[in-house]
Amino acid sequence: MRLPATLALCVLGTAAAAQDRPQLVVYAYDSFPTEWGPGPVIEAAFEEECGCDLRIVAAGDGAALLSRLQLEGPSTEADVILGLDTSLVAAARETGLFAPHGLSPEMDLLPVAWDDPDFVPFDWGYFAFVADEGTEAPASFEVLAASDLSIVIQDPRSSTPGLGLLLWVEAAYGERAGEIWEGLADNIVTVTPGWTEAYNLFLEGEADAVLSYTTSPSYHLLGEGDGTKVAWTFDEGHYMQVEVAGIVAGTDQPDLAAEFLAFLTQDAAQAAIPETNWMFPVATPEGGLPEGFAEPLPQDRALLLPPDEAQAARGPALDTWRTALSR
Repeated sequence: MRLPATLALCVLGTAAAAQDRPQLVVYAYDSFPTEWGPGPVIEAAFEEECGCDLRIVAAGDGAALLSRLQLEGPSTEADVILGLDTSLVAAARETGLFAPHGLSPEMDLLPVAWDDPDFVPFDWGYFAFVADEGTEAPASFEVLAASDLSIVIQDPRSSTPGLGLLLWVEAAYGERAGEIWEGLADNIVTVTPGWTEAYNLFLEGEADAVLSYTTSPSYHLLGEGDGTKVAWTFDEGHYMQVEVAGIVAGTDQPDLAAEFLAFLTQDAAQAAIPETNWMFPVATPEGGLPEGFAEPLPQDRALLLPPDEAQAARGPALDTWRTALSR
């Protein structure tokens, strides 16, 4: 079809303007860019501020993100990786594929000190098993292992919650970790690649509980008006997850990438985190946390290995887990 001259000029002008906008490609875990995740809100708000084209690409769960970046290497199209956590920070740094961000964001809600030169936190939470309120809740891993309760967990080789569970058992039990996993082996219905698959199996009634977060019941309560989901509280404490973003060293948009990392800790992004990612923001939103949102655990209930210790524990903990589940 032939366009009128004035309309053709308008179309060409619009296309040229779109091409002039710089593009920033962000690799994120699968749930982040979904319509119910924080991606669409953050994308719209950042594009309005930066005059750029932000493209958020679903690239697998947290550990899979790092594997994909390592596979693609310097040829990756990613400018930013979003969704690694403290269990992967040391391994990510060792790849040499990340650049310093040069930022000093204010993070008054993050309960741990943070001065990492390469990675900026954007949210955090505590791992927990989530179940229906009518299910008798075990008070510890030991009680869970001795019960007939069924659970769904995520694979620690591809999923940050799965890896977090390994480090949780390691931090809580140390040399007894293998004993705990042997006890839990017959409770585990299946191991999924990522969080989304595991949570859907739980919602479909395939297990009594699923590895998730203490904040997950807030989604059901505030997002669905369903107050029937609860997070089990364990006597040994709960492992903390701090999710981070980092700039890919080979990016051709280093300034825009740094601007995006800074934006993640500002109110436009932080205010979206509680009711889209269902985690705690690192900085207090101007309106505060939503009424009815989960409360942080007391500090004496929080477990977290420093990144270097988490990296050192990862291999042995994975071997222990595989051995226990293969019997």
